[in-house]
Amino acid sequence: MIRSLPMPDVTVPLKIGTRGSPLAVAQAVETRNLLMAAHGLPEDRFEIVVISTTADRVQDRALKEIGGKGLFTKEIEEALLAGAIDLAVHCVKDMAVEEPAGLISDCHLEREDPRDVFLSTGWATLADLPEGAVLGTSSMRRRAQALHLRPDLQVVNFRGNVQTRLRKLGEGVAAATFLALAGLNRLGMREHAKTIISADEMLPAVGQGALVIQRRREDALAETLTAPLHHRTTEVQIACERTFLATLEGSCETPIAGLAEFEGDLLRFRGEILTPDGSGRLTVETRGAPADAAEMGEAMARDLLSRAPADFFDWRRPVQA
Repeated sequence: MIRSLPMPDVTVPLKIGTRGSPLAVAQAVETRNLLMAAHGLPEDRFEIVVISTTADRVQDRALKEIGGKGLFTKEIEEALLAGAIDLAVHCVKDMAVEEPAGLISDCHLEREDPRDVFLSTGWATLADLPEGAVLGTSSMRRRAQALHLRPDLQVVNFRGNVQTRLRKLGEGVAAATFLALAGLNRLGMREHAKTIISADEMLPAVGQGALVIQRRREDALAETLTAPLHHRTTEVQIACERTFLATLEGSCETPIAGLAEFEGDLLRFRGEILTPDGSGRLTVETRGAPADAAEMGEAMARDLLSRAPADFFDWRRPVQA
């Protein structure tokens, strides 16, 4: 529950930066509404600013070919540093491991459901797909996980926002694809989530379902505004998962999955790394005190690194155009 505080002195509209996809805009609107509720501010005290990012503009190539996941946030972070916007709303899973100097992401919104959804034009599950079927995904993680379970599948690059990927699926570009349940929920499109994949079958991406508000480190007003929105439970989960990712030096080119969940007073973490072609897979699992979340993530990453052959991530399976 968002606690209401005395109204801050916001005399000009605060600018919230976001990508332009329908999901990104919906997330910015959600953030604006939470800020309004927390501080009793009217809607006209906020302005949502859509910023075009390289990842959104270049849709015909895989992310690894144009610079990696940081391209989802680069232009937005530059606008924040330049003072063109006051806050930025990011999906945690889209953020690079290292944050630019001068910026801080210390407000985590309550996490949505982190699981993946399987979507197909005629089949209920990945196991049901006919031999050699075409699977569409731009995620190295989902690609590797799917090929680990079904090495016979053909995988094609399937970039674009939720609506674009649903359209491509309907046009027969692929027989099936995956989406994040959190995105469907935030877009009010849960009716498409007919087959939700258990985390026991397919671990999600690190940070999936979590949003973070980024600000300039020295901006006291932004800190005051965002503080009551911060969700401590989500922060602990993300601290574990992101430290796991950072220790592995993960990127969009590296199939890594990880999920931290509370079980009573303990934090349970499960993680895995895969070869890009899905032929190899190493897993870890641990439980510990929430105060040790970051240390848990680092320890599990080092465990995997100690067991992985030096060339573990060097395998490649060609992706059809």
